[in-house]
Amino acid sequence: MSASIPASTSSTFLPLPPAKDIPVTFTASLKSWWAAGDKQGTASEERLLRRLPFFRPEQMTSLTNDSPVIAHRERVQLAAPKHFLNTLSIKSTNPSPTAPPPAVVLHGYGAGLGFFFRNFPALAQWAGHRGTDVFAVDWLGMGRSARVPFTIKAKRDDISGRVNEAESFFVDSLEEWRAKMGLEKMTLIGHSLGAYFSVAYALRYPTRVHKLILLSPAGVPHDPNNLTMPSRELTDEGDSRSTISGSHSAVAASTAGINQIREEQKAIKEKESRSRRLLTYLWEEGWSPFQVVRSTLFWGPMLVGKYSSRRFSGLTEDETRDMHDYILNITLAKGSGEYCISHILAPYAHARRPLVDRIAALKIPITFIYGEHDWMDPQGGLQSLENLREAGNYHSRMYNIPNAGHHVYLDNPTAVNELLVAELDDVGEQLYLFAASRS
Repeated sequence: MSASIPASTSSTFLPLPPAKDIPVTFTASLKSWWAAGDKQGTASEERLLRRLPFFRPEQMTSLTNDSPVIAHRERVQLAAPKHFLNTLSIKSTNPSPTAPPPAVVLHGYGAGLGFFFRNFPALAQWAGHRGTDVFAVDWLGMGRSARVPFTIKAKRDDISGRVNEAESFFVDSLEEWRAKMGLEKMTLIGHSLGAYFSVAYALRYPTRVHKLILLSPAGVPHDPNNLTMPSRELTDEGDSRSTISGSHSAVAASTAGINQIREEQKAIKEKESRSRRLLTYLWEEGWSPFQVVRSTLFWGPMLVGKYSSRRFSGLTEDETRDMHDYILNITLAKGSGEYCISHILAPYAHARRPLVDRIAALKIPITFIYGEHDWMDPQGGLQSLENLREAGNYHSRMYNIPNAGHHVYLDNPTAVNELLVAELDDVGEQLYLFAASRS
């Protein structure tokens, strides 16, 4: 790299109170619930971002800096009143006239840009080296973006109309954001439902997308009996084995590797408990898990705490506590974009308009990435590659990430960061051939 990221300057920031411990008693849960709000949500996001040595809070934008990049967050206002997208901008301090298109990171269902705090350093290093920018955006109605009303006018039996309206809510606001930011083309890095919307955006605005990198994408397969199990998002544990030496690198997806993932999914599905079946039923029928948590009022922080402690057990104690506070404030915020789920996904968690049936219309490079212990069925990605190649698109590929579940970027950031930089540098094909030799 041409320049290095300097040591953290967070000690020069205005003091920020540490996140409270994850509540395990009713009293602690009540206090956490009472303190939640927009101010606390802002602080919870900033705690994660202050881990980035190149991040500058709003009140410090005038600081001199020798870093190849500077990051700041802002609310990008859209045309409609009170509509805005929460944005983290990681901008090169020495832009290159031959820079590749900027990368835009897009989170999954009910998450936010803070989930990628372990990936931003590698992406920033890439941006500084190439003289380009990286952005992370909260979808409209999610994360810390505007929580505006989400309504669908199409009738229940008008599947195409419902899907089109739901997709438009997200992709049209992203297009308005792109125009506001003055970006000609972007590489979209989307996770889960964010990957689904990234494909939907590319289909609607094909001239604006340079490449798609899809992390454990939702809504790909069309088989209603696929092995995708959304309830596992609430019950799976984080994979701490990503720290094992020599186990980090991605491997090119193979039929044998895909079958191994699906066999694990099948075994877990067969052992599905009654409570997990209930979670699956509620999810697949369009119930928002965040709505359920909000309805419990004072008990909500304890419920979120159980999820945070289990799912992010691979993080450090401080990281887990900060992630919990961040997730809690996102969850307790006013319901909005989360209500899209029943319009996008049908029962059994397959898409009403599966991407596997639409993605072949794209002529750009597309990379699929799944975790070794993912709960998304990778068969849809494999079939999508076949459809793309039959349509003449030979610039697409698929990887498996060892020691990672659905949140591949958080479970094994070493492997994912290496892969993201290679794909952004357009040397993904060489890496793919190398990875294929190890699979």
